Amino acid sequence: MSQLQPALELAPPTVVAKSRLPIPGWVELLFRNPKSRIGLAMVGFMIVVALVAPLISVSDPTGFDLYAAHQAPSWHHLFGTTDQGSDIFSQVVLGARRSLLLGAAAGALATVLAATLGILAAYSGGIVDEVINFLTNVFLVIPVIPLLVVISSYLKSRNMGTMILVLALTLWAFEARILRGQALQLKNRDFVMAAKVAGESTWRIVFGEIMPNMISRIAAAFVLVFYVSLLVDAGLEFLGLGDMGKASWGVALYWATVNSSVLQGEWWSFLFPGLAIGVTVLGLTLLLAGIDEVSNPRLRRAR
Repeated sequence: MSQLQPALELAPPTVVAKSRLPIPGWVELLFRNPKSRIGLAMVGFMIVVALVAPLISVSDPTGFDLYAAHQAPSWHHLFGTTDQGSDIFSQVVLGARRSLLLGAAAGALATVLAATLGILAAYSGGIVDEVINFLTNVFLVIPVIPLLVVISSYLKSRNMGTMILVLALTLWAFEARILRGQALQLKNRDFVMAAKVAGESTWRIVFGEIMPNMISRIAAAFVLVFYVSLLVDAGLEFLGLGDMGKASWGVALYWATVNSSVLQGEWWSFLFPGLAIGVTVLGLTLLLAGIDEVSNPRLRRAR
């Protein structure tokens, strides 16, 4: 017993490793990429502005105050006022909520459709692949912008839900073609063949085996459709084909055009809503470029 006592005393203490949340490798590379970091910072700033918009807004963005009309940017009205006296700062910060939510929701719905149909077509093959390919080709051939203009002009209700559905159903086809091509490269990999031999169902293989290995490309598809939806929605509202009773960046540009603000020298009516759209789209573009560099080893720079 006395011989074992020193050994017990000299035994090193057990070190318990701290648990760490598993972070995918491509996410870590994304935060190391300078383009994606800048893009995330820009988009994150706009999201924060949208979240705190009710706290920093100074007035009703759709209200009228003729005594405060035609005012240039000042401490009382940071972005100036419109011809009707509406505060442009309130229009921009509150409009960020609707514009960002609409673009993100349309992008998410279109990405779900594109990923599901594209991967299912690549894996199933046969008649399923032919039907989905035919449907994809139909939507690729139809010009999107004129189609959206026609649909929006005939819609009785142009609320957010309707616009999200219309944008998602017209913007999914391009990404579905790209995701199908990538899924074709994965369907004959060993892990997919092993799942087939194990008797896994088609949906289990598609959503449990193939799709997780395409997550970086699916994320890029979401970012791309996000900013395209944002631009297209702003363009439709600029043409007067949106919900004119709600505050958004496109609606602010529409009223600036209707009131001929630039001709009257009121440059602020165009500048600040356009700048909000530009900053958001630039941030999403940089984020998309970062995702492309992370997911494609050929685009990564050697450190």
